[in-house]
This record gives sequence, C-alpha cells and structure tokens, in this order.
Amino acid sequence: MLRGKRLTVLTGAGVSTDSGIPDYRGPDSPPRTPMTFQQFVGDEAFRRHYWARNHVGWRHVHRTEPNAGHRALAAMEARRVVVGVVTQNVDLLHEDAGSRNVIDLHGRYDRVVCLSCGHVVSRAHLAQRLEELNPGFVESVGAVGDVEIAPDADAVIETTSGFVVADCEVCGGMLKPDIVYFGETVPRERVERAYAMVDAADALLVAGSSLTVQSGLRFVRHAAKAGKPVVVVNRGATRGDGLATITLDAGTSETLTALSDRLPTPRTGDPV
Repeated sequence: MLRGKRLTVLTGAGVSTDSGIPDYRGPDSPPRTPMTFQQFVGDEAFRRHYWARNHVGWRHVHRTEPNAGHRALAAMEARRVVVGVVTQNVDLLHEDAGSRNVIDLHGRYDRVVCLSCGHVVSRAHLAQRLEELNPGFVESVGAVGDVEIAPDADAVIETTSGFVVADCEVCGGMLKPDIVYFGETVPRERVERAYAMVDAADALLVAGSSLTVQSGLRFVRHAAKAGKPVVVVNRGATRGDGLATITLDAGTSETLTALSDRLPTPRTGDPV
C-alpha cells in the first residue's frame, strides 16, 4: 500500500512507549485522569498539585532517548520517503532522533509560558526556581526511577500540599507548560500547517495513536476524504479504524523499522 508513496506520519504516545514513556490508552495502560485546562487555571490547589508532580516527572522525560521507531522515521525523512511528522507527543523524541519537519501538535514539555504576558522560559530554568522554592522536595518523594510517570511528564505522587508554585518573573502571572491540555484548543495556525503536511503527501501513516481525541482524528478524516490511503499501526483498536485502508495491530518500533528497510527511496526527479 505504501510502496512508492510519500508519507505524512501522525504519531501518538504508542511511539514513545519503547523509550519508557507510558501512554494513556494502550491495552496495558493503567486508568488515568489527566488534569484539564479548566482545573489548572481555575483552582490553586489543582495547580499546586500539578506543578509538584511535574517537578518530579519532567526529569524522567528529559532523560529518555529515541527508540528504533523514532530513528526509522528520521531515516525515512532523510530519504524523502516521509514528508514530515505530526506528533501528538510532547517529548521531543522525534527531533532528538533527527527528524527535521515535525509539527508538535500538542506543544512541547521543555518550555513554560506565562498566561498573562506570554513570556516563555525553558523548563530547565523553571526547575532551578522550583528547586530553590522547594528544597529537598524531589528527594522526599524518592528516586525518579521509582515514581510512576504519565505521558505529559506528570509524576504520580500524593503529598503536594506544601509545594510552592513559581509565578512569572516578568509580570507575576500564572505559568503553564507549553502543552495543550485536555479541554484546551490546539492553535489554529498549527492545525493548518498539519493539514498542509497531510495534503503534501500521497498517504497518511498513523503510528501509535488510538485517535480517541479529535485533534488527531481530524487528519485521518481529512486524508480519507481526499482519497489518500490511510494506514494505522497501533496496539489495539482505534477510533479511526473505519476510515483506514489497512490497520495493523502491532508495535510501532518494529513496524516502522521494517518499513524503513523496505520502502524504496523516491526516484531522482520525483517532486520533493
């Protein structure tokens, strides 16, 4: 189905599980209730709880490395088999693997934005401030390797009542990870760029996404409406299976590696 075609790839949390980052909806995933945008901005206790958990969890994501699936996609992009990647992940592992044309649909975990003035700082800089405000907090929780981590760098810990949250250094406003929360809207400009990337390819490959939320499913609908082949590779059923030309219940690392090995490089003179 994909031989001779140029692909846009839509990836979800299943692509990163082999790097040690769990997903939300895989067959073996524990039940999770992610914090919503409304909870974060509307309740100081929720916000404190989130930042305390994130203060621990982001260290885990920061030390993860790309797996064979990420590397296979980067290799296929280098050979012009892959046009680009639209990822629902915030872990930056596609970029770390060498992919260049990546749209981080739901944002990225390594940046923090002020909701009042828009000032952006690195998550590493905020970590230093939170460490100064909460000396010994991470050590009191235990080793990072022993703490359960969620896909958005949220650590599953219980005692957060004494945690001190940092405000914006510029205006004193509320800081939020540069991540699209549940209940929040993906910026329109980002969505339009993703649609354009789907339009630029001959087929859409979905890897490691259950397509449960509309932010990813819309690109499957868009490709199917345009008559483009849609191939879904995922552990378990997805919401887009009815729109797919082919579905494969399989792991992404081994499948993407096999595709990288077998799909031919486009002929010289083919459009880029």
